Amino acid sequence: QVQLVESGGGSVQAGGSLRLSCVASGFTFARYYMYWVRQAPGKGLEWVSTISRFEMDTYYKDSVKGRFTVSRDNAKNTVYLEMNSLKPEDTAVYYCAADYYYRPAPVQTPLSRDYYDYFGRGTQVTVSS
Repeated sequence: QVQLVESGGGSVQAGGSLRLSCVASGFTFARYYMYWVRQAPGKGLEWVSTISRFEMDTYYKDSVKGRFTVSRDNAKNTVYLEMNSLKPEDTAVYYCAADYYYRPAPVQTPLSRDYYDYFGRGTQVTVSS
């Protein structure tokens, strides 16, 4: 049974930091691209970051570049999202997702959970001003 379990969310003030973790099971983690996706209140899913299979490539949404860092530990089947200098607009439920292939964020269609092979249940991040 495939599982993606996120943790590390919470409530912080603007300028603060959080480190999200996502532990994977039920599939060969090292062979999958891993993604972080978020959903702000009243809005659709939004791609945040991608990390390639062996951490050789990372990609970020423009608004989080320089503030967020994605990493992975294939020995622990875990992907991380280090979030610094948090802003109120970062408030969202953060999900991790996995796909065997590289999936660029869709441009013409809304992002959906089905876009990826596997999708987690999410962890809430709330940033107050």
